[in-house]
Amino acid sequence: MSDVSRKQPPSSSLLLCSSQELLLFALALNLFNFGCTYAQTPTPPPTSSTPCATKTNTTCGECLQNVTCLWCEQTQQCIDYPVRNIFPPRSVCPLNDARWGVCWVNFQVLIITMSVLAGVLLISILVCCLCCCKCEKIGNKRENAKAERENRARTARQKARRTEMQMRHDEIRQKYGVAKDNPYSRMNEH
Repeated sequence: MSDVSRKQPPSSSLLLCSSQELLLFALALNLFNFGCTYAQTPTPPPTSSTPCATKTNTTCGECLQNVTCLWCEQTQQCIDYPVRNIFPPRSVCPLNDARWGVCWVNFQVLIITMSVLAGVLLISILVCCLCCCKCEKIGNKRENAKAERENRARTARQKARRTEMQMRHDEIRQKYGVAKDNPYSRMNEH
């Protein structure tokens, strides 16, 4: 059996790195899928049939009982959420004064928080991928060094056996008086 055709089984460190990458990929895919599903869910119908403008000059809590309403803290107005835009334009209400869903979170804080969380998540995924790649490279270096040592040891044993066989053949030739008249020899013996 030749050395080239024999393949080494993958090391446990390679399997560990691959499973970590697979786990991170599955987690990222689930988060993405959840975000897409959440974004595609239809907005429930308003809980009350009263328009948002009638809740102006009331409290934020009363305004936000209707999910289609946006409370502007600066003007104390309850307005219909501009659904054509993701975030309300500054002309409607500044981001740091706009409230939607709950009164204690404004859009500016929401944007900053979501951006930071997305950045931390992205950096975490990149660090994990880089660590896994480094782990895989270290495992490959160890395997390559081990294979090289085994190959050198095998070559040394073969050379010793070849030399021993040559000595035995020479002894037999001397014993029976058969001289080696062939001036040619293998190239790799010199």
